[in-house]
Amino acid sequence: MGADLQEYGTHALRRTKATLIYRQTKNLRAVQLLLGHRKIESTGRYLGVEVDDALDIAEHIEC
Repeated sequence: MGADLQEYGTHALRRTKATLIYRQTKNLRAVQLLLGHRKIESTGRYLGVEVDDALDIAEHIEC
């Protein structure tokens, strides 16, 4: 069952979609491009990505 889009602002929907993409892909650069941010740091702050998140991702990547 989908959400009633009339009850959400465009910014809330934009942020939710960006968050879902990041959570599923962990690709901060892709989200940066989709949002049109110039700095990757801005995208990280926008999504609430913390150093702990980055370290956790790094620990799960096999080389």
